[in-house]
Amino acid sequence: MTAREITKSSSKAVSGEKWNWKPHKLTDVEKDRIKKFFMGSREKEGFLKQFVVYALLICIGFIYLYPILYMLSSSLMTLDDLLDTSINWIPSSLNLKNYAQAGSSMNFWPVLGLSIIVAGVPTLLNVLSCSIVGYGLARFEFPGKKIMMGIIIFTFILPSQVTMIPTYVLYSNLKILSTLWAFVVPSLLAQGINASIFILIFYQFFKQVPKVLIEAAQIDGAGYFKSFVRISLPSAAPAILTVFLFSFVWYWNNSYLTRMYVSGVMTQSKWTTLVVQLQKFAANFNSYAQTESTATTLNESISMAGTMLSILPILLMYFVLQRYFVESIDRVGITGE
Repeated sequence: MTAREITKSSSKAVSGEKWNWKPHKLTDVEKDRIKKFFMGSREKEGFLKQFVVYALLICIGFIYLYPILYMLSSSLMTLDDLLDTSINWIPSSLNLKNYAQAGSSMNFWPVLGLSIIVAGVPTLLNVLSCSIVGYGLARFEFPGKKIMMGIIIFTFILPSQVTMIPTYVLYSNLKILSTLWAFVVPSLLAQGINASIFILIFYQFFKQVPKVLIEAAQIDGAGYFKSFVRISLPSAAPAILTVFLFSFVWYWNNSYLTRMYVSGVMTQSKWTTLVVQLQKFAANFNSYAQTESTATTLNESISMAGTMLSILPILLMYFVLQRYFVESIDRVGITGE
């Protein structure tokens, strides 16, 4: 075939003359592979399911990260960046003076130590007392046990505002207002902030510990307390970590009860937290500006810097303990708050 004939035949094919192209029919094996790729199989999840799951996780993660990213971006801006409409996320320069001014007005380092004590001491007592109560409910049968369990659940549902005034009067009569004992005493008696849910966590976990281990320890001469300390408590490490983290975060973030019982509303107290200082941030910053004789006025960047400083310890704690926290949540079987 000459070059002229080849060119003529190709032109006919392009123009549609004598075009015999037929679509390729998929075989059963190819159809099965495509189906497994999109829909998955028993051994492997499909592309569609993974795409939907990751898309939802990215959307939910963005919802949670957006306020933090916005605070971080705004806290590093200067006053000119705030007034410049062309700057939305990336500041023209990193202004770390906002953090210095916010930290000085909040008295950051001393208040950070007080915050750790105010949140840490009741948390440790919560873990101790709630584990003992949860173990007793899980291992022993006694009259009125179901009623007590119902009361524990009811105390978690009951809003704290209902019992706030009677609690305030009780603490006033006990003369523990404006002191750390207002948090220590309830936690020591398994009545701290949201202690009922911690009791239920320990109760559910200790119910899963085999009774054979407890009975074997008792045969070897261990009493109830020794079997609790040597057998049940070491195996409850996931529950302990979960309760510790939840309790610490709740005590850290709680500002209303802290101001009313510990920091003092009518009386002055040395006990305060970063969250309480954040509520009084405007007044504290004005006092700081007058003391330092600076012309800086409170703006959104400094306020965002103070907010970041108040949540930074919790973020660092979660970043360090994230792996253990997720594993503990998975083993304990709760979804969080």
